[in-house]
Amino acid sequence: MITHRQLFMERVAQTSETPLMLDIVTAHGSSLFDASGKEYTDLISGIAVSNIGHCHPAVTSAIKEQLENYMHLMVYGEYVQSPQVRLAKALVDLLPAPLDNVYFVNSGAEAIEGSLKLAKRYTGRSRVIAFKNAYHGSTHGALSLMSDEYFKNAFRPLLPGISFINFNNLNDLQQIDEQTACVFVEMIQGEAGAVPADPFFMAALRSRCNETGTLLVADEIQTGYGRTGSFFAFSSYDIVPDILVLAKGMGGGMPLGAFISSKEIMSSLKMNPALGHITTFGGHPVCCAASLATLEVISQMNLEQTVAVREGLIRKKLKHHAIREISGKGLMLAVEFENAAINREVISKCIQNGVVTDWFLFAPEKMRIAPPLVISEKQLSQALDVLLACIAETVN
Repeated sequence: MITHRQLFMERVAQTSETPLMLDIVTAHGSSLFDASGKEYTDLISGIAVSNIGHCHPAVTSAIKEQLENYMHLMVYGEYVQSPQVRLAKALVDLLPAPLDNVYFVNSGAEAIEGSLKLAKRYTGRSRVIAFKNAYHGSTHGALSLMSDEYFKNAFRPLLPGISFINFNNLNDLQQIDEQTACVFVEMIQGEAGAVPADPFFMAALRSRCNETGTLLVADEIQTGYGRTGSFFAFSSYDIVPDILVLAKGMGGGMPLGAFISSKEIMSSLKMNPALGHITTFGGHPVCCAASLATLEVISQMNLEQTVAVREGLIRKKLKHHAIREISGKGLMLAVEFENAAINREVISKCIQNGVVTDWFLFAPEKMRIAPPLVISEKQLSQALDVLLACIAETVN
C-alpha cells in the first residue's frame, strides 16, 4: 500500500530535494504530533506564522462561526463583508495616522506585489530600492527585490529599475533620489539571520524618504503581530512608514496578508485604471475572522509583554562555546554557529529529538528560533535543553 510519504514525494510539487518529511497529523499550542504519536516542540511557528500557537480555540471558534454564515461571496472590494470591515477597523485602531486604509490579500508576497504597484501608481515614478540580503517573497515582483543572484538568476528577466543598497549603511541612503518611487525595508532582516535595523539608520532612512518624496514601505510580514515585543516592530523605531505590509502571523494559521497606507495613497488604485489591483480571494471572510480572533488573543493575554521574558530565557540558557552570537529581537532570533555544516547537523539532531528548528536562506550558519508567543516557559526551557544537548553532541 502506498504511504502518505510516498505520495508526498510523487504527487506534491517539491521546493527542494531535502524536505523535512515530518508527517504531522495534529498540532496544538506549541506542539506538533506526527503519525506515530511523537511530539515535537515547534520553535519556528511555521516560519513566524503561528504566533498564538496552533489551533488556538479562539481562532477555531471564530472560523467555525464564520463558516456557518458565509465563505466566498464575490471578488474583493465589491461586497460589504463584516469580517473584513471589523478587522480593518481593529488594525487601523492600532496604527498611527495616516495608516488608515487596509487592502486585504492572500499572502505576504501578494501584499508586496500590491505595494509595488501602489507606490509606482501614486508617485508616478518607476525606480525602486531594496536592501541587500532582504527577502520579500518569491513571486516575480517580490523576487525582483532580492539581491541574491543564486535564487533569482534562473527566472530572469525580472522587474527593471530596482537598485540594492547596504542595510544599516548611512552613506548608501544618498542613492534614494527624486526618481525613486519607494524603498522596501524590514525592521529585522529575516532571511539574513534576524539582523535588526539600527535606530539611527531607520531615522535617517525615514528622513531621506521625506526629502525626496519617496514612499517608505515597511515589510512586517515576519515581525508583525507582536513577534518582536511590540505589536508592530516599526513602533519601537519611532518612525511611521507610508505603506505597511503584513501577513504570516496575521491569519492565526489561515492565509491572509494586507498592505496598509493612507486613504489618499490607496485611493490611487481606484482610477486610471479602475481595478488597479484586484484579487478574488483576498480578505477571505473566514481568514479575516481568524485574524480578528488572533488580535483579541494577543491583546487579552498581553503577549507583547511576555515576549521579552521568553527572549531573556533563550539568551540566558543558550550558553555554549560553539554559539558565536544570538541576533534578533523578541521571539525572532538567530543562533550563529561557525559554519552551515554544524548548523545543519544540530538542526537534524534537534528534529530527531523532538524539537523543530530551521536555518535562514542567506545565513545558513544561523539557526532560527521563533516559537509561538504562547509557548510556556517550561516547554521552551525543555526545548532549549534538547538544543544544548544536540550542540554538545555535535561540537566537542
